[in-house]
Amino acid sequence: MAPLLAPLRELPGVGETLARLLAEATGGDRVLDLLLHLPERVIIRRRVPSPAEAPPDQDCILEAEVVSLRAARSGRTGRPYVEVKATSGGKPLTLRFMNGRLPWIQKLLPPGSFRFLSGRVLTEAGGGFALMNPLVAEREDQLPLIEPVWPMVRDLTPKRIAMAMGAALGRLAPLPEWADAALLKREGWPAFDDAIRSLQRPTALPTLEARRRLAYDELLAGQVAIALVRRRQRGRPGRALPGTGELQAKALAAFGHPPTPGQEAALADIAADMAAPRRMLRLVQGDVGAGKTLVAVLAMLQAVESGAQAALMAPTELLARQHLRTLAKLCLPAGVHVELLTGSVKGAERKRVLRGLADGSVQIVVGTHALFQEAVAFRDLGLSVVDEQHRFGVGQRLMLANKGRDADMLVMTATPIPRTLLLTQWGEMAVSRLEGKPAGRQPIATRIASQDRLPEIVDRLKEAIGRGERAYWVVRAITGGERDDSVAAEDRFVELQGHFPGLVGMAHGMQDLAVREKALADFAAGTTRLLVATTVIEVGVDVPEATIMLIEQAERFGLAALHQLRGRVGRGSKPSSCLLVHSVALGEAEKRRLLVLRDTEDGFRIAEEDLLTRGGGDALGARQSGLPGARLLDPREDAEECARLTHIANRDATVLLDRDPRLEGARGQAALALLALFDHDPTLARLDAG
Repeated sequence: MAPLLAPLRELPGVGETLARLLAEATGGDRVLDLLLHLPERVIIRRRVPSPAEAPPDQDCILEAEVVSLRAARSGRTGRPYVEVKATSGGKPLTLRFMNGRLPWIQKLLPPGSFRFLSGRVLTEAGGGFALMNPLVAEREDQLPLIEPVWPMVRDLTPKRIAMAMGAALGRLAPLPEWADAALLKREGWPAFDDAIRSLQRPTALPTLEARRRLAYDELLAGQVAIALVRRRQRGRPGRALPGTGELQAKALAAFGHPPTPGQEAALADIAADMAAPRRMLRLVQGDVGAGKTLVAVLAMLQAVESGAQAALMAPTELLARQHLRTLAKLCLPAGVHVELLTGSVKGAERKRVLRGLADGSVQIVVGTHALFQEAVAFRDLGLSVVDEQHRFGVGQRLMLANKGRDADMLVMTATPIPRTLLLTQWGEMAVSRLEGKPAGRQPIATRIASQDRLPEIVDRLKEAIGRGERAYWVVRAITGGERDDSVAAEDRFVELQGHFPGLVGMAHGMQDLAVREKALADFAAGTTRLLVATTVIEVGVDVPEATIMLIEQAERFGLAALHQLRGRVGRGSKPSSCLLVHSVALGEAEKRRLLVLRDTEDGFRIAEEDLLTRGGGDALGARQSGLPGARLLDPREDAEECARLTHIANRDATVLLDRDPRLEGARGQAALALLALFDHDPTLARLDAG
């Protein structure tokens, strides 16, 4: 495999500059990354004796004699172009080069010369024929009948990538087979190296089987890596934190409501994990308002009941302080000492909290990135909880986990994760899924309106606020003059103050924390009735009296963000509504996305749509967008096939490791090679952090 894992600059004819361009285009600097940079299309050319015999909408090769050239301008746009008169097969043929300069075209096509041309023949009024921007060659063999077309970056030409690809294919040799023989036969898949050759140097239109074979290989590599981590996690020694239930009972009494069936099931999973003598690594995923915070609090109390400490890490100080209020409400009646540790906690207060963590008197701490700084030392951290985990890097989660001795880890996400993505990104974790919402949560009526109806919307809002209701008005930008035409919070705040004097607040990420906290506190107290905000309120804001969510230029937000914002209302006893206000010019794809949100509150269905339109990244690598396996098979084009291959790869990885847990057999050794090919060796250690 060494030739495939070698850097691109080792290929003959590939210097540092070309290697850099290839790495930018392919997403990696290895020879294999180039080989897996699949063509976006394949040109099939047909040799025809004259333009009259050219089939419509197909690339052709013609031999032509050049008659004359002239510089011209388009009568419609005034753009300059070069027009060449020629004959081919006894028929007149006009060539137009829209971006060409006359001296250069004269060198390429001198009058009286014979040249081979490639392009799609157009029939013009009067029976003439034309080619737009054709390829030109002196010899016919310089225009291949079959030519792959690769995705490019600036300064990378088809000729240079074809040269490098030829050198890379010269290094490709048969590899040991990691796929099951019965699967290959059933699917009609070629070998790994044959699949690459048929796609990168096709002799006919490539088949789907070759691309699907490689997509399966990428998915299988991820599934084997995940399965290895999960098996290592299951066998990793930990500590038992069985708890007594005493503190949990006091917290539930303070909460005032019994847990939902979904919460009870998640708590049972967590309790069993923590009581077992192995390290817990569990994901709790639930829709907006599913009650994840209560689950986290009760889990942390189980650690405290067992004599250990617990830490809850949130991505923002706003969310950390929201969690602190919840913890104070539930833990103080139980006599549990809770503290906050964020970047704004400084001086004597910070020293006091650090001393309490070191001597164990602080039993639960909630904070931000400050929790995993070097100066923070716990006496006995037994449980780490990470909220909104996707906002932290794997390394950051690992740093917090390493603050304890075999500490259990619980990660939470309010972004619903589709079942297919669970297999690909979260297979190394045990998963608890919170279905449903706590009692008392109200349905939210979602409507869509155009921005040109804002005057009418403001009038309706006046009526609602006159009835004592409270509303959020969310925009994307903070200040005006940004790169696009996004509505700015500061501009909308000034305008709305004219309609609602003394009743409008504003919250965004560039405010000092104290200013933003006061704006949120005034809104929660009812001092202000309308809060203009950015997505800073997406998490960590809980105002049960707020019943209206208005999101301006909604088509510019991701579906998951829209769903999270909508979840800020519907938290009290009154009916709530969400108004998605879109720009006047709305594309069909944007309209379809907003209709999905209008027609359902099911976060999991919304997440599936968001996954297909925007992608979910790659937990095993560095990609933060795109889809698992999307380099080789794009689920946006073939969602059902991607899901099918994902499930096959998941099953095959399980069977392989059940039969050969140490990967010592022939297929096991081949699977290790597969991990190296798809660059999963380094990820195995990192994935221990979840």
